[in-house]
Amino acid sequence: MHLINLEGGNQSAPVAFILLDFNTEDLQILLFILFLAVYFVTMAGNILIVILVAFDPHLHTPMYFFLGNLSCLETCYSSATLPRMLFGFLSGDRTISVPVCLAQLYLFGFFASTECYFLAVMSYDRYLAICKPLHYAMLMNGRICILLIAVSWICGSLGISVLIFLVSQLTFCGPNKINHFFCDFTPVVMLSCNDTHLVEMAAFIISCIGTPPPLMITLTSYVCIINSILKIPSTTGKQKAFSTCSSHLTVVSCFYGSLMIVYILPDISSLSEVKKLFSVLYTLLTPLMNPLIYSLRNKEVKEAVSRSFRKLHRLKIQKRKSKRKL
Repeated sequence: MHLINLEGGNQSAPVAFILLDFNTEDLQILLFILFLAVYFVTMAGNILIVILVAFDPHLHTPMYFFLGNLSCLETCYSSATLPRMLFGFLSGDRTISVPVCLAQLYLFGFFASTECYFLAVMSYDRYLAICKPLHYAMLMNGRICILLIAVSWICGSLGISVLIFLVSQLTFCGPNKINHFFCDFTPVVMLSCNDTHLVEMAAFIISCIGTPPPLMITLTSYVCIINSILKIPSTTGKQKAFSTCSSHLTVVSCFYGSLMIVYILPDISSLSEVKKLFSVLYTLLTPLMNPLIYSLRNKEVKEAVSRSFRKLHRLKIQKRKSKRKL
């Protein structure tokens, strides 16, 4: 860290920040239990989807390939913020070192940006499946699926890498309390004693370049999808077509809706608690909703779970028979 001069004396920049989380001292244990349950269900549900997609041949399609990658992303996304929050609730230690804070900021930004591109890819996949069914197999083959996922990961890492480099050049000299439950960009930059105009301008430009394209792809895809569904003459056909994308549309709405509220609302103290609440939606609840929505509202996923349990049951019976023979 840089050395700075405050009121004529040399003083080291802070080596740690303090996360203020939800300012609820009396509810720490309750919040720990609540968020631990959320984290457990999130990890278990998303890992289950990854395993099903990887090992069930019936799910080896582009849609489930993308879903498996999204679930893998969600496990990383949740792990970027929740474990540190749980540790703070349980121990009461809210300090986080500057390097760890920057690492958390990078991981959170990387996974959030990548999710925007994943959702766009999944929307485009549903657009091709519903609006271009005769060309779907050709336009969404295995090579293209892998390419789209790889590009999504790369695009998600570019902008946040530049921002983290710029933030790491700042000097933090005054208050070290972050008014948030994790190291987010705005609360961290607000603690710097440097001129942050360049960093904020870079963040604005990167956001304008990186966020609108996947959002526009997602919105355009669903406008075309809804338009095509409305043209289907039979009610059964409409319901079948809409059921293939309604789960994804629910996840997209929750993620982008809460994201926009947090980053569009002005940074004033009276709205800080509101923004924290909506931050919970896209950092904690969206990864939780992903496996629940796709498993509870998707017939093929439920059938894959049933097949897996039947296989496990048959393996147990075979083991028992082999033990009896011995």
